[in-house]
Amino acid sequence: MLDYESLKFIWWVLIGVLLIGFAITDGFDMGVGAVLPFMGKKDEERRVMINTLGPHWEGNQVWLVTAGGALFAAWPQVYALAFSGFYIAMILVLAALFFRPVGFDYRSKVADPRWRSAWDWGIFAGSAIPAVVFGVAFGNLLQGVPFTLDEYLRVDYQGSFWALLNPFALICGLVSLSMLITQGCTWLQMKTTDDVLLRARATATVSSLVCAALFLIAGLYLYMAGMGYEVTSVIDHNGASNPLLKTAEVSHMAWFNNYGEYPLTVLAPVVGVLCALLTALFSLKGKHWQAFLTSSLTIAGVILTAGISMFPFVIPSSIAPEHSLTAWDATSSEMTMTIMFFVALVFVPIVLGYTLWGYYKMAGRLNNQFIQQNDKTAY
Repeated sequence: MLDYESLKFIWWVLIGVLLIGFAITDGFDMGVGAVLPFMGKKDEERRVMINTLGPHWEGNQVWLVTAGGALFAAWPQVYALAFSGFYIAMILVLAALFFRPVGFDYRSKVADPRWRSAWDWGIFAGSAIPAVVFGVAFGNLLQGVPFTLDEYLRVDYQGSFWALLNPFALICGLVSLSMLITQGCTWLQMKTTDDVLLRARATATVSSLVCAALFLIAGLYLYMAGMGYEVTSVIDHNGASNPLLKTAEVSHMAWFNNYGEYPLTVLAPVVGVLCALLTALFSLKGKHWQAFLTSSLTIAGVILTAGISMFPFVIPSSIAPEHSLTAWDATSSEMTMTIMFFVALVFVPIVLGYTLWGYYKMAGRLNNQFIQQNDKTAY
């Protein structure tokens, strides 16, 4: 049987895997939606783009739902703080996401160009806004969130929505947006033909280079600012899950400590930059599935970089560092995490299996002729 310490670390890894899975799969949905009004010059081209997502977008949402459920069950205090501190941002994301399913299902029900154009912009908003907000959230986590805990572990958030939109967080938001646009465009490279394919290749080439540059700028910003937090007392990793039992402080350059202590972790940012550059090269050369693979690895590298830099912190407090939530002291009980672990062993492979099967069965390219032949049934 796994001990409590091992379970805490395993769930830190599993939640990271769920976030990466969400960003890779639902990421290409959002990426396609974010370029829909610009890349599709004609109605048929836009319908081709939407129909490349048709068989998959609902299944891709499973990763978001699962990540939210896992966060609630494994890290209840993190879940509570995220929804109190980032409440307006969360509502903004949910409100934007409403446009995607409705837009997909109802856009082509009416032939009026104004109707379809309005839903195209709705799909754009439902894709671009969440992409930016997710990056902004990570940017604020790296800087620290202004909250304290009382003796009953109740959260007192002292920030505001507008404070979230600081320069570093906005850079992270643009990293996220450019990263998901690249993912969407590499998906279109594998699924479309003709002019849409050519535009997707050109856009992915530019957006992947922009992503690499912004990722490096964000890293340089962290380095120049010397950001970081550090636990200054010994934590009993097998002990009670209580954030108030430790001491911590703001520590200059602490977000770079793990790379010195565990040198192999430097592979995460290297993969993030190198694979973004390879995505640009593969897109330029017309190597479509290779571009999608390296784009997916870019996403994994970027998210892992954030996680490794902050570990063991999950949400550091900028005004009371000793109240920060970490992977060791913000978790559920040992029994809860044990049950969840075995449930995950069963159901995560099932989700992976039917997801891959769906991609296999729906493989192939779409073109204008497909839309013309399925005008009444296609999106």
